[in-house]
Amino acid sequence: MALEMKVPSPGESITEVEIAEWLVATGDWVEKDQAVAEVDSDKATLELPAEASGIITLMAEEGDAVQVGAVVCLIDTEATNPNGGGSKDADNASSSAGGGDKAGKDVDVAKEVKKDTAVKTKSPDAKKAPQPEKAKETYASGTASPAAKKILDEKGMDAKDVSGTGREGRITKNDAVHAKPSMGTPGPGSRGESRTKLSMLRRKVAERLVMVKNETAMLTTFNEVDMKAIFDLRHEYKEAFKTKHGVSLGFMSFFTKAVTRALEMYPAVNSMIDGKEMLTFDYKDISIAVSGPKGLMVPVIRNAENLSFRGVEQEVKRLALRARDGDITVDEMTGGTFTITNGGIFGSMMSTPIINPPQSAILGMHNIIERPVVVDGNIVARPMMYLAVSYDHRIIDGKESVGFLVAIKEALENPSEILMDNDVKRALEL
Repeated sequence: MALEMKVPSPGESITEVEIAEWLVATGDWVEKDQAVAEVDSDKATLELPAEASGIITLMAEEGDAVQVGAVVCLIDTEATNPNGGGSKDADNASSSAGGGDKAGKDVDVAKEVKKDTAVKTKSPDAKKAPQPEKAKETYASGTASPAAKKILDEKGMDAKDVSGTGREGRITKNDAVHAKPSMGTPGPGSRGESRTKLSMLRRKVAERLVMVKNETAMLTTFNEVDMKAIFDLRHEYKEAFKTKHGVSLGFMSFFTKAVTRALEMYPAVNSMIDGKEMLTFDYKDISIAVSGPKGLMVPVIRNAENLSFRGVEQEVKRLALRARDGDITVDEMTGGTFTITNGGIFGSMMSTPIINPPQSAILGMHNIIERPVVVDGNIVARPMMYLAVSYDHRIIDGKESVGFLVAIKEALENPSEILMDNDVKRALEL
C-alpha cells in the first residue's frame, strides 16, 4: 500500500513549513525513521523522518510552502528493497487489488498528478509580436548637425550615444538638447546577477522586524562601560575556571548576571504588552542571539537569575552548539523575557538593536576598543565597550531605561563587589 506522509506540526502556532531540501529522490528506497527532508518553519529547521520503509515518491518540490498536515510524499510499503533481499513471488505481487500492484498504481497516479499539474501551469504559447523594421542606415545616420555637435561637445557627449530623429537618422539640435549623458560606461569586470529565494526563517524574521518598527514606540539609549575589571578577572581566573568546569570564562556570564540584577531593579523592562494589560514576569528567561547555518537564532536561557557563572557559560555553550549543528528546537527558542545580542563579535562599534517581539527591550553589546579615558584626573588607555538598550516606550519610561542601563554599567565595572559579593573564587566555584 502507499503510505501518505503528512507534515507534522513542529510547534504551537506554526501552520506552514517550507521544503528546504529533499535528502532523497523519487524512486529511492528509504528505511523507517530515515531523514528524507529538511523543512524550515518560521523558527527552526527540522528533519522529516520516514514513517515506514519502502519506495518513496515526492509530492512537493524544494522551496514549496506546504500546510501542516499536507501530504508531501508517498511510501510504497509493499515494494521490495532493490539493494538486497529476494523479490516477492508473482502470486503475492498480483493476488489482490490491495497488494503490490495497487501500491505501484498509487505511485504511478501520484506521478501522473504531478505531471498533469505541471502541464496545466504552463502558459499557452503566445504569438510573437511583430518586430519593427530596423531603420535603414546611410552616411547621414548618427551625424550631428553643426548646432547639435556644439551642444553635444558642451555636454561632453559623443554623437554615437545619441539617436538621431532627423532625415536619414541625422542628429538634430533638438536631439542634442534633450540628450542625457550616460550614467557611466560599464567596466571590464563581471556585471552578473543572481536571485535566491529567501528561506521561511529569513522571511519570518523580516516580517517580525518590520512589525516591531511599525507597531512599537521603540527608542534606544546608549552608555559605555570600562571593561578593565572584567579583563583582569578573566586574565587571573580563566585557566583555572576552564580546567575545573570545561568551559571558558567568557563575557556572556558577566553580562547575563548584570542583566538579571538590573531586571530585578527595573521590573518594567522584564515586561510585555498583552492586549490592554502589562504582563510582568518574576523570572528572567534571557534570549541570546546566535548565528546559525540558517541565519540568526535566539535560544533561551531559562531562569538565568538562578544560574552561577559556570551555569551560564555551560548553557550558552550548549545552546550555541545546538544552533550551529541545526539541532535547536522550537521550544528552546520560545518564551524569553529579555534579549542580549552581541554585534561586537562581528566588529560592530555601535548599533540600535531591534526588539525581539513580544519582548519589550533588548541589550546590544559591541566591540571592545582601547580608548583614552580620564580616570582620577589622568588620561589612561582602557578597554571600552558601547552598550545600547532598545526599549518599547509604551510601557518603559526613559527614566527606567536609563536607570536599567546604568545598573548594568555599574555591575560590569565593579563585578567583584556587585556580582560576586567580594568572593571571586566562591562565585566562580573554584
